[in-house]
Amino acid sequence: MIWRIATQIVKNGIRTEPAPDASDAVRFEAGRIQDDVLAILGRALSIRMVDAGSCNGCELEINALGNPYYNIEGFGIKFVASPRHADMLLVTGPVSRNMATALRRTFEATPEPKLVVAVGDCGCDGGIFGESYASCGPVSRVIPVDVWVPGCPPAPIEILRGILTAVRRCRTVPPDPVR
Repeated sequence: MIWRIATQIVKNGIRTEPAPDASDAVRFEAGRIQDDVLAILGRALSIRMVDAGSCNGCELEINALGNPYYNIEGFGIKFVASPRHADMLLVTGPVSRNMATALRRTFEATPEPKLVVAVGDCGCDGGIFGESYASCGPVSRVIPVDVWVPGCPPAPIEILRGILTAVRRCRTVPPDPVR
């Protein structure tokens, strides 16, 4: 059995794609993204991802942001386990009735200024699930949303653009006065 596999490997050779070339434009954009995050927040962006009842298609695309091609951590963006350490909530799926309270509590536990990005058609408008006995519908019916990233599921680059849009909007919103 092992000889048959070894013979097939020798006959076929290595069949992988070469790594994509990082052009100067891509390097410049990556540097600009990192500079924007640091200029606006003064530190790395911490994201708490919340699955509010999705089919996991959006989660697969969000996980792809961590691979070497997108390298989201290289931009100064990281995922955290606690909403108390997060600057942003990345919410997927139509909010199931069982997750509505948990999502509200997660939102309340996130420190100011908090950003919310709804990912996928389900998070934006309820998608194919809509509103029913088991679903509250879109994320905006449960917590306020800053940016919507449509798609079923959206591509990782679109999710990254949504994250950056939310961060850039944070720059334009004046901070609340201290009382």
